[in-house]
Amino acid sequence: MSSAVVVDSPGSHRLVEHTPRRPEAGEALVRVHAVGICGSDREVYQGNRPEGYVRYPLTPGHEWSGTVEAVGAGVPESLVGRKVVGEGFRNCQVCDRCHAGETTLCTAGYEETGFTQPGAMAATLTLPARLLHVLPGDADLTAAALLEPAACIAAAALKANARPGERAAVVGTGTLGMFAVQFLRAASPAELLVVGTRRDREELSRRFGATDFRTRDQELPGDFDVVIETAGSADAARLSAALLRRGGRLVLTGIPAPGAEGLDPTDLVVRQLEVHTVFGAPPDAWSHAVRVFGAGLLDPVPLVTHELPLTEFSRAIELVGAGDPTVGKVLLRP
Repeated sequence: MSSAVVVDSPGSHRLVEHTPRRPEAGEALVRVHAVGICGSDREVYQGNRPEGYVRYPLTPGHEWSGTVEAVGAGVPESLVGRKVVGEGFRNCQVCDRCHAGETTLCTAGYEETGFTQPGAMAATLTLPARLLHVLPGDADLTAAALLEPAACIAAAALKANARPGERAAVVGTGTLGMFAVQFLRAASPAELLVVGTRRDREELSRRFGATDFRTRDQELPGDFDVVIETAGSADAARLSAALLRRGGRLVLTGIPAPGAEGLDPTDLVVRQLEVHTVFGAPPDAWSHAVRVFGAGLLDPVPLVTHELPLTEFSRAIELVGAGDPTVGKVLLRP
């Protein structure tokens, strides 16, 4: 029997029989290979997701990979059998932000796979074919299941605009931080520092291209050209700004808890810092992530520590929030 996870309300879920929904015009039906669990999925289950950014009952799952099984009218038949990943934001395509390519800023309202629309914690997922990104035929679909967080960091890398020979730094050593290291390494920096809270992340950071690793309690060098922050705390944001030279570029990707105090505006102005933020990934970032992945410059596999069947959704949620340093990326396999 094909199954799907349904979260009826915060703290309440069930495993139900899953019937694939035939694709309508403009849609594709994808057989899900793997789906990742992240902190936002835990928010959905615990009821901590901000109002308007979740709709119950819900099948979660916004990080996924799979293979196209069928397409609806108006979609090229050549997609059938192709390995794919897909964007989550269900943008309207007609507002001014969508026309500018900034689909995560769509003015028609927030709709996203796995949060307000059915997600990939099921045997299949039916979604607009325009959201799909085709992978190389020999792509590792388990690795590709991590391309959603990679696309978010691709958005940060594009905004950071790191140039060869610049000094770069990453603050945070989770999944996003390790992807940031890989994207910045691809830009050939003169120096690439990783700052974290756990010394046990040094080996992996250096494996991905870091030239230096320090914990926050150590003396930290400054004068960096570009810093990408991925830790999701106000302290991390302030630390990231402090690492920059005057006129340096900062990209914030983490989301601190509500009420967090922000950066010092006087410091931003006096040092003429260029600050960008990222929430989700627009199409150009997805294309960049898929291209870098296809070129072999992005290696998600070392980040995966657990692969579980869909029936172990509860355990997966517990693993993600346990704070265990041995737990990296957790995947569910429908």
